[in-house]
Amino acid sequence: MNLSESIRIALDSIRANLMRSVLTTLGIMIGITAVIAVVAVGQGGQQSILKEMEKFGSNLFQISVDWRRDELPTGNEFNMQDIEIIKANVPEVQYLLPGVSSYTQVKGGTKSKTAQVRGTEADYARLHPLEMAAGRFLTESDCQGRRKVAVVDEDLARELFPRDNAIGKRIVIDNQGLVICGLVKAESSLFGSGTKSVYIPTRVWLDIYPEDNISYLEGGGRTPGEVKTAMESSIKILEKRHRSEDLYEGYTMEQEMAAVNQVTGVMTLVIGIIAGLSLLVGGIGVMNIMLVSVTERTREIGLRMALGARRRNILTQFLIEAVVLCLLGGIIGMALGIGGAFLISALAKWPPLISWTTVLLAFTFSAAIGIIFGILPANKAANLDPIDALRRD
Repeated sequence: MNLSESIRIALDSIRANLMRSVLTTLGIMIGITAVIAVVAVGQGGQQSILKEMEKFGSNLFQISVDWRRDELPTGNEFNMQDIEIIKANVPEVQYLLPGVSSYTQVKGGTKSKTAQVRGTEADYARLHPLEMAAGRFLTESDCQGRRKVAVVDEDLARELFPRDNAIGKRIVIDNQGLVICGLVKAESSLFGSGTKSVYIPTRVWLDIYPEDNISYLEGGGRTPGEVKTAMESSIKILEKRHRSEDLYEGYTMEQEMAAVNQVTGVMTLVIGIIAGLSLLVGGIGVMNIMLVSVTERTREIGLRMALGARRRNILTQFLIEAVVLCLLGGIIGMALGIGGAFLISALAKWPPLISWTTVLLAFTFSAAIGIIFGILPANKAANLDPIDALRRD
């Protein structure tokens, strides 16, 4: 019996017991679907997160107080003079900004909305991917002169002043009046439309909230290769100025991206392995059904052996049936997996990253399951005694 004839017989057997065959391949279909969908969505999400982080550039770094220390932060670990001294003495530092913000009510006209009020400097717009919708961002003279000006998220401005041009309008933050000088264009991202924000000069922010302090510093190196040097040199100056060793810790955007890449990669791998366990369950189901098939077709096997079929012919026939059964489940599973990946990604609003290596691996794995779990039933069929087989009812 040649290969094509064996495949034809296998397909005839599947059609003869269609419902049982569908239920048999269900485990394979679910396993292949889960593996392909999980890996595609996981890799797509990973790439989307990294792409969002890359918008900020790879030459960013941040310095904060090391929270692992036994000593609690005093709130005096950073000040505006630190920034000026670091920028003057560390040539690798191109930008350095204080990190101060609070969530509070912003009043404009007759309305009031909750927003993140961020104290910052003119370089913020150069360090972060901001796009102005109207007006201008904060300038050096605004920040140095403590001018009562603010740059507002355009969505927030639209809510506060729905019928008017917000430029030049007055808003109130904790009883401090400020004039809007610019609107920042709202930008949708993987993480949503973002929190509504107001940007004001750092010194004005510290005047409004005198009890609060600078919680961290964020900066940018002149080149990606100088980021680590810029960060380490800045930390040394801070430790010297504040007479405290091992108080500060820093990390770069490159380190953050590597950490995200590692975490999402491990999560995808773990979930993929869990999903792959259903393939094992599906393989056991195939083996059980094939054993039942051997029992049901005992007389057929005995008749074929009596007509001259060899043991290897019987072994090949049942092995091919198991492989065909698993491959059909694998093909359907691949189609469902790719479709499911696109559906989930559409709901999550990120593109799926279909790995054809994963698809090919899953397809190969389904064929391997057919061989591995088909050997026992096929071997049982091949070892039947033809006389005993023909005697069975």
